[in-house]
Amino acid sequence: MAFTESDERIALRQSVAALGNKFGRTYFEEAARTGKKTTELWAEAGRNGFLGVSIPEEYGGGGGDIGDLAAVCEELAAAGSPLLLMVVSPAIVGTIITQYGSDEQKQALLPGLADGTSTFAFSITEPDAGSNSHNIITTAYREADGWRLTGTKTYISGVDEASHVLVVARTEDSRTGKLKPALFLVPTDSAGFTYQEIDMGIVSPEKQFTLFFDDVRVPTDALIGGEGAGIEQLFAGLNPERIMAASFALGTARLALAKASEYAKERKVWDAPIGAHQAISHPLAQSYIEIEMARLMTQKAAALYAAGDVMRAAEAANMAKYAAGEAVCNAVDRAIQTHGGNGLANEYGLVQMLAGSRLSRIAPVSREMALNFVAQFSLGLPKSY
Repeated sequence: MAFTESDERIALRQSVAALGNKFGRTYFEEAARTGKKTTELWAEAGRNGFLGVSIPEEYGGGGGDIGDLAAVCEELAAAGSPLLLMVVSPAIVGTIITQYGSDEQKQALLPGLADGTSTFAFSITEPDAGSNSHNIITTAYREADGWRLTGTKTYISGVDEASHVLVVARTEDSRTGKLKPALFLVPTDSAGFTYQEIDMGIVSPEKQFTLFFDDVRVPTDALIGGEGAGIEQLFAGLNPERIMAASFALGTARLALAKASEYAKERKVWDAPIGAHQAISHPLAQSYIEIEMARLMTQKAAALYAAGDVMRAAEAANMAKYAAGEAVCNAVDRAIQTHGGNGLANEYGLVQMLAGSRLSRIAPVSREMALNFVAQFSLGLPKSY
């Protein structure tokens, strides 16, 4: 694989960075504190074609791949204006519809995803299933004119901003045995569908919700792909999710490191800037190395996914997500330590990153589950769960 990005992707990064800097961290934090959404940024990113870079051109997208979309996600995060719903709407839902949707579904759904006028949520996690997605119990019952869904999902992002939610469910005849997921696109204004916000300690424009499906009826064409099409259909969206989550974390890590480096150049306590002291410079250099290593693995995962090498892409995506989660936690911690007491002052913009960076070790897949994947599939060790 090449270790240099194409001229097109470099230009894409520059354009996205300019947009991110136009809005910046102040815009993002004010939206989070006041309960607003980042609607203006999302809309402008859509108009510029950034949200649809990985959607096929015939449906209004840029015709690129997941690596291009990951670059958009990373650059916005590095500018202090991350868009969490990029991980969900164009990456997970857009990828699944592109690969498994019918021609009619693609024509109806992908143009809105590409230009940002449609925003879709994704729901798989459930209160009792935890990380064991094989234990999901949300069930779809076939009816004469479509399907009826019952169940509960939790920790679902951005439902209040979405017109539809892509629901991972079991069909009635697959309640036992191995999971054969069926994916349904449910309008958020459907009768019987309700949601409740989860009170989170993280201050963010995007909220988390518990969803309730109380005999929600959807038409036959709400089914995306095949009924019980198997786990590979689900992972068509989950591998891009891991790649995007890694990019999201890497952008935040880059921002934290940039803040720390700038402060270390300017802050003087004795005769020289504190960055001249190895107790400051070495941890920051270590973070730079960790970020670059995680970026390389993220780019490898994206390249393998674009090439259709599913298992190696899954391995690389899990490793990228693990490495980026560690890198961002370390970078934010070291940036705060570099600033001393100022690291906890709101004006320096670091303390707000603390909880968000920690989330990168938990979601969308915990680092322990990423390690389980590598232990089992890369090292051939016995399955532990």
